[in-house]
Amino acid sequence: MNYTDKSRIFPQKTQVYGISGIRKTQKARGCGLAFLQLLLKIYDNYLKSIIFKFKEVFWLERSSILLNSGTNEVEIVEFGIQKAALGINVIKVKEIINAIEPISIPMSHPCLEGIIQLRGDIIPVIDLAKFLNFTPSVNFHDDKYIVAEFNQSIYAFHVHSVSRIHRLSWDMIEKPTDVAQNTQNCVIGIVRIEQRMILLLDFERIMVDIAPEMGMPDLSRKISADVIASDKGLVIAEDSPMLRKLLLDYLPQIGYNNLTFFQDGRDAWKYLSEVADQYGANFSDKVSMLITDIEMPQMDGHFLTKSVKQHPVLKDLPVVIFSSLITDTLKHKGETVGADAQVSKPEYERLGELIKELCL
Repeated sequence: MNYTDKSRIFPQKTQVYGISGIRKTQKARGCGLAFLQLLLKIYDNYLKSIIFKFKEVFWLERSSILLNSGTNEVEIVEFGIQKAALGINVIKVKEIINAIEPISIPMSHPCLEGIIQLRGDIIPVIDLAKFLNFTPSVNFHDDKYIVAEFNQSIYAFHVHSVSRIHRLSWDMIEKPTDVAQNTQNCVIGIVRIEQRMILLLDFERIMVDIAPEMGMPDLSRKISADVIASDKGLVIAEDSPMLRKLLLDYLPQIGYNNLTFFQDGRDAWKYLSEVADQYGANFSDKVSMLITDIEMPQMDGHFLTKSVKQHPVLKDLPVVIFSSLITDTLKHKGETVGADAQVSKPEYERLGELIKELCL
């Protein structure tokens, strides 16, 4: 994204810049035109100062955006709904715009406000306040839409405010308690900053609730009856309880029952290190593949993959990154840390094919 593009930051103000066209085409008309040009120059400088301040508050400079993979760092966009401080991974965020009236869709989910058109894309607008059982905003015109891309789709999430970006290490993100972490909960991490808590939301889980057809498919319809069972050991690092359950249901249906699940990359890495110490070069007798998400508390999937590929024993272990963040523009991150393959959720069939190809 070009953060100096004024029309992207303030889409509803784009008509202002048509004045510059008038400036070029209008003939000189004495002092009146000179005065108009002076006013336009002052106004342009004023707009630039607003945009600069907007960048300071909402976005880090382009050069400071996380570009390296395997650093175990993450940038979180903090936003608010009522008094709650919430967060989303900046890598999911395409842009942030002022709220605009969406077009309502009859007979739709209560949390689907409608659709908007943004640069040629038809985007569903999700009312996060309603989904999270908060009261509505008191001033719609001060609200924001966080336009996000994941699971190969684009969504606009209606929030009440957006404050800033935090750069963190994944080990600063705590897992929810056992009480809070269940298949119905949409909080996947907690960040403590300046004596405050920011709750990281599971946006994939939210979208599955609102529109299952836009999230995870009905896996049972695609399973062949003549499946040959395999004893290959698969280690799976996935922080979402819902997705762990889906994989636990799906993988045995394609013949893989020897599954070991972990809620974050650090626990998975500890287990793999112990396997390497115990089995040495014969580690494949215990583990034949690592399947990892990217976004996880304590240690992310890129850092986990990098750790495996740099280990003298585990370096030949096949690693598949299975994440909603796999896009053409982000695949290079997984390639940089040495992933053998990358699959975007919810392409379960492709994941199954890769397991068969790589678990030799």
